[in-house]
Amino acid sequence: MRKLSAEEKFIQMTETPVRRLVYTLAVPTVISNLISTLYNAADTFFVGRISTSASAAVGVALSLQAVIQAIGFFFGQGSGNSMSRQLGSHEERTAETLASTGFFSAFILSSLLVVPGIIFLRPLSIFLGSSGTILPYAMEYMFWIFLASPFMASSLVLNNQLRFEGNSFYSMIGLASGGILNLVLDPILIFGFGMGIAGAAIATAISQVVSFVLLLVLSERIGTVRIRLGSFSPSRRMYAMITNGGLPSLCRQSVSSVAMICLNNAALPYGDAAIAAMAIANKIGNFTNSVLIGVGQGFQPVCGYNYGAALYGRVKEAFWTCVRSMSVFLLFLAVVEFIWAEPLVGFFRAGDAAVIAIGSVAIRLRCFTIVLSSWLMISNMFLQTTGRMWRASVLGFSRQGLILIPLVWLLPAFMGIWGIQIAQPLADAVSFAISIPMTVPELRALSR
Repeated sequence: MRKLSAEEKFIQMTETPVRRLVYTLAVPTVISNLISTLYNAADTFFVGRISTSASAAVGVALSLQAVIQAIGFFFGQGSGNSMSRQLGSHEERTAETLASTGFFSAFILSSLLVVPGIIFLRPLSIFLGSSGTILPYAMEYMFWIFLASPFMASSLVLNNQLRFEGNSFYSMIGLASGGILNLVLDPILIFGFGMGIAGAAIATAISQVVSFVLLLVLSERIGTVRIRLGSFSPSRRMYAMITNGGLPSLCRQSVSSVAMICLNNAALPYGDAAIAAMAIANKIGNFTNSVLIGVGQGFQPVCGYNYGAALYGRVKEAFWTCVRSMSVFLLFLAVVEFIWAEPLVGFFRAGDAAVIAIGSVAIRLRCFTIVLSSWLMISNMFLQTTGRMWRASVLGFSRQGLILIPLVWLLPAFMGIWGIQIAQPLADAVSFAISIPMTVPELRALSR
């Protein structure tokens, strides 16, 4: 493992053919995202062998994990986006200050959540959508997630920073190692040691700590920018730069958490099976999103470096490379998921006819708009990485917040469970229409 100098990395990011560079950076990120999604799905798979209520509890805890991820993505994407532009402009010292400030801020903030989270665990579990039968499982699972939250958030910061430096292969190693460990530990702790749902949560916590340690070591040995306590600068200027790059991610992730809470509460009148079914449908959708996000994350460092170096033609070429390739992939995936919806849901909750029926309908409805996600995701990342904070934030907030949440609360009154199942596809279609006038003028401006 040879560490490239800042100048060598700059040459690599601004002179390598764009398509090859995007795919070189995207493939490791896609793999790491898939493995991360796989070990999250492993909890659902193994816990689903306990009971429907336990499976639903993992779905309830997803909204808590989304909050922790929001912290990690805010500081990780915020510092990483600005870092890549600073490196493209040969401002290495500012990049180091951004990296250190983002890392330590995420660790401190997520640590502050642990004690109050554990103290108010019961009312929080109820607020997130737990029924009486789900509540004990949710509390047991979320206790360990709270303990692991500082390492979970900080791992995301380190992962994003390594990616934005153009070191996505090493960020993959850090995340994938923890993910594989979780897959091994889940059945051992849940069934071998008879720990039940607590075993799944402990496996997740251990895997997050391992990922954190590996990413910290890799950042020190391979990263272009080092993390230093002496470079930690919680100043207005640093947080303004982090906010400029991270606010869209915070909007996406935090509103995703609120949307999941609303989905769980909207599904509550239809029983544990409905909550479990929507949680499983979301898990399956996460596999699709992990590929899409991976390609987008491969695009971001290319965009940031070349935008900082004023190589706008390379930015546009990278944008359209990602949109076209992902549109083809998502169209293929939509056909596969539409045909195999029942077996996919049944894999997580075999033999539960109610869960399979509800979940398969939700998946099939989503297939009609899934191809739009390629434009939505890459547009959002393009606006975010080029510093269009408000456009990117509005676009990130609209899909799950301005559109999905009102639909989740309004449609079930007229359509029953169908209103919950069709809310996400409708939100995707409306968000696509909103994104066109927000993104196209910025793409045209690059040509000028």
